[in-house]
Amino acid sequence: MSRARPAPWLLLFASIAVLGTALLSQFVGGLQPCELCLYERWPYDAVILLAILALLLRNSRIDRLVLMAAALAFAAGAVLSFYHVGVEQHWFAGPSACTGDLKADSPEALLKALQGRDTVQCDVVQWSFHGVSLAGLNFAVSLALAAYALWALGRTQGRRNA
Repeated sequence: MSRARPAPWLLLFASIAVLGTALLSQFVGGLQPCELCLYERWPYDAVILLAILALLLRNSRIDRLVLMAAALAFAAGAVLSFYHVGVEQHWFAGPSACTGDLKADSPEALLKALQGRDTVQCDVVQWSFHGVSLAGLNFAVSLALAAYALWALGRTQGRRNA
């Protein structure tokens, strides 16, 4: 069993902070999430559950598994966030339900496409900080947390081999 276990705590608090910020911006700030924004929350949900599991079980082997899973979850979150930034910048085609790209060859097809469309567009930046959208900020945070989880995993492996 490891004595000092700051990694699960840091991952737990960071994930809660990111999700809390997203929820505050939604319910207090009025920024409605698009389909991709909602998907970008999933890695944080998963890491919260994993970190709680690690903290409850208090086992160094579980800690290592949780750190590996967290690194993978945050890496997947970074990929998804990068894709979302690309959709916002029109580098990539986004999901048809939440982008401005409507393809219809008849009025009936257009009406059907509009009815299945999300009201919040994935390719429209609702808020940015010095030109960086929330998806861009999430990309940076996801990368940083993936790197931290890998670093912490390396430290636990080093202690295990020592």
